[in-house]
Amino acid sequence: MSVFYPLQLFADWLTYSVFNIAPQSLLGSAVDFFIFDTLKIFILLSVIIFAVSIIRSYLPPEKIRAVLSHKNKYTGNVIASLLGIITPFCSCSAIPLFLGFVQAGVPLGVTFSFLVASPMINEVALVLLLGMFGWKIALIYIVSGLIISILSGLIIGKMKVENLVEPFVYENSINRAIDLPNMSRRERLIYAKDYTLDILKKVWPYVLIGIGVGAWIHGYVPADFLVRYASGDKWYAVPLAVLIGIPLYSNAAGIIPLVSALTEKGVSIGTTLAFMMSVTALSLPEFMILKKVMKTRLILIFAGIVAVGITLTGYLFNAILR
Repeated sequence: MSVFYPLQLFADWLTYSVFNIAPQSLLGSAVDFFIFDTLKIFILLSVIIFAVSIIRSYLPPEKIRAVLSHKNKYTGNVIASLLGIITPFCSCSAIPLFLGFVQAGVPLGVTFSFLVASPMINEVALVLLLGMFGWKIALIYIVSGLIISILSGLIIGKMKVENLVEPFVYENSINRAIDLPNMSRRERLIYAKDYTLDILKKVWPYVLIGIGVGAWIHGYVPADFLVRYASGDKWYAVPLAVLIGIPLYSNAAGIIPLVSALTEKGVSIGTTLAFMMSVTALSLPEFMILKKVMKTRLILIFAGIVAVGITLTGYLFNAILR
C-alpha cells in the first residue's frame, strides 16, 4: 500500500462526498487529482527541504563542492547523475537538493545532471521494468537515462548560463552562512524550519498553477489520446508522446502501469518510454517551481535539451526493439 494512500482516501472523500461531484465525471477526476497531488507535493517538498537543510548543516560546502566539482570536467556530472539514481525523488521534490548544490558552489551543469537523473531514473521503476519487459528494456532505460542526464548537464555547463539563475539563490549561499557544523541541535532545527518556510513561500503559487494545469489534462484529456495518435510506426509518435507527457505529473514508478497498458494497446516501447521519461523529467509543476529560481530562458534551454535527448532515445528504442 502506498504511503500516500490516506491522502488519496481524503481526496476521494472531499471530492465525492463533501463537494458531491459525480465519481465518474471528468470534473470529479480533475478535482480529485488536484487535491491529492497538491497535498502530496507540498508534504514531499516540506519534508525533503527540511531534511536536506538538516543534512547540509553537517556538511561543509567545501566538502560538497570537492566531491561534485571534480578536476575532470566529466566526473562531476557522472557522480551527480549516479547520485540522482539513489535519491529517487519526483521532479518537484528533487529541486531542494538542486538548490542546495547551487548554494554550495557546485557548478550549474553538474546540478542539472542531478536534476534530470533523480526523477528520470528510479530504482523502483527499474525493478518494475525488469519484471514486465525483461533485462534488455531495463538496461536500456537506465543507460539512456544516465546518458541524457550527463549530456544535459555538460551542455548546460558549456553554455555558461549562471546569469540566468535568480540572484536570491546565490544570496542564500551557505558559503556565507553562520558556521553550520557548530550549530546546536535546536539551532539546526530552527534553521531548517525557517529555510523550509522561506522556500515554500516563494514557490507555492507556481506549484498550484502547475498542478492545476496537470489536473485539468488528467481529467479532460481522454485516456486513449496517446494510443489514438501515437500508436504504430508514425514518425511523429515519439515527439508527440514527449509533448503529451510534459503537462502530466507522476514519478517513474507511478507511470509504469500506464507504460504497460500503452504497449499492450499497440504503442511502440520506445514511444511509451519516451512518454514516461517526459512525465517524470519534464513535468509542468517542476517548471513552475523552477520559474521562481531561474529565468524563463534557462528553463526553456533545460527543457529543450532534455526533450531532444528523450526523443532521440525513443527513436533508438523503437529501432532496436522492433
